[in-house]
Amino acid sequence: MEATTIALAVKNCLDTVRLARSDNTRRVYGNALSLFMSVLSEHYLDPQNTPVQLLTEDAASWMADALKVFSPATEQLYLAATVRLFEFLAAEKLAEINLPRLKLLLRQRTRRPGQRLPQFPREDIEKVLHFVNNYTIRTSDRTTDERLREIRDRAFLFTLADTGLRVHEACNLRRGDIDWNEGRAVVIGKGNKQAVVRFSTRSLMALKEYLSARATLDGNSGRPLPSLPLFARHDKGAGKKVKPITTTTGRNIVSERVRQALGEEADGRITPHSFRHYFVTTVLRASGNLKLAQELARHASIQVTQRYAHLSNDELDQGYYEIFEKKQKS
Repeated sequence: MEATTIALAVKNCLDTVRLARSDNTRRVYGNALSLFMSVLSEHYLDPQNTPVQLLTEDAASWMADALKVFSPATEQLYLAATVRLFEFLAAEKLAEINLPRLKLLLRQRTRRPGQRLPQFPREDIEKVLHFVNNYTIRTSDRTTDERLREIRDRAFLFTLADTGLRVHEACNLRRGDIDWNEGRAVVIGKGNKQAVVRFSTRSLMALKEYLSARATLDGNSGRPLPSLPLFARHDKGAGKKVKPITTTTGRNIVSERVRQALGEEADGRITPHSFRHYFVTTVLRASGNLKLAQELARHASIQVTQRYAHLSNDELDQGYYEIFEKKQKS
């Protein structure tokens, strides 16, 4: 039987990641292992032709050295992908891998990322939400798909801002997931954990408007309404079928509406995850309750929520102003 090459083993490993992890994780791992194969080539191991049996733990240390030009956070992510590959090789018995030695080598070479406080343009996000809320849809010069996209995007952004859903969680929602009377939905979130998410009045109203405009399309789908995606595609590729949007579409929705609301120069400054930051800090600014914010954001550790507290403490801002600014003006 022909020997498995390193490149083929990497492909097979990424296939297992695709089955078990999110699209974002699959993309990051793909980028990491692509770099890993480039590192191997620099050390005279051609991934396309070298049998995977020749791969040893030393290759992981080469990867760690190559990652020193990246940020510590990226280093951690890419090394996690590298470890996943070696664990896959060991589990599938494709190579003789000494996992304890692998982890020791990486521990000796890996930097610890400093804890960075989350930063995001809160006021700009509010401008984007104000823009989509007050955008006048001119039906006279809009196609049906364009009108549906505009209503959908408004509902999508309100959902991100007012629920704290991650972009892939929002994209995976079905109509039947929402309890309209209670204003809640049960979602399968990060780590395959089930959780309850609450919806605001404005997000529910925007969703109802969108689904009402979509009624004919949904009714002609031939499928039970609860099984249909909450956010659907409205483009030529979808045709008359009701297909769910992807996380890529979710990111494109944010990018497009940010450019419209704030200008081209704002492109890339706000991402779907920025709306999750906005949600957490909104809860903290209104309540000052870390435990409440942790539960609503579904953070595994309250230490993660704690990182947002500095963004919500208006009293500190006011106190600083009282001490320094007023004193200097007097």
